[in-house]
Amino acid sequence: MTQLTNIDISRQDYVDGVIFKLIQDLNPTKQPIEWNIEMIGDIRDTIEDWIVTKMNICTEKDFYPFMEEENGN
Repeated sequence: MTQLTNIDISRQDYVDGVIFKLIQDLNPTKQPIEWNIEMIGDIRDTIEDWIVTKMNICTEKDFYPFMEEENGN
C-alpha cells in the first residue's frame, strides 16, 4: 500500500491551515470559528477546482496530495 510522504502530509497541513486562517481573517465578528474540516474541505475543493481545472496551473496531487485507490480485494 502506498503512503503519503512527509512532504505530502506537510502540503495537506499547509493548504488546510491557510484556508482556516483565511476563514478566521474574513470573520467580521469576534465570535471564534472552530476548526471544521468539512467547511475547510468544501472551500479547498472550490479553490482546487479553480487552480487545477479552470486555470490549469497544476495537478490535483500537486495542489493537495492524496493516495490513489488501489484496485483489488
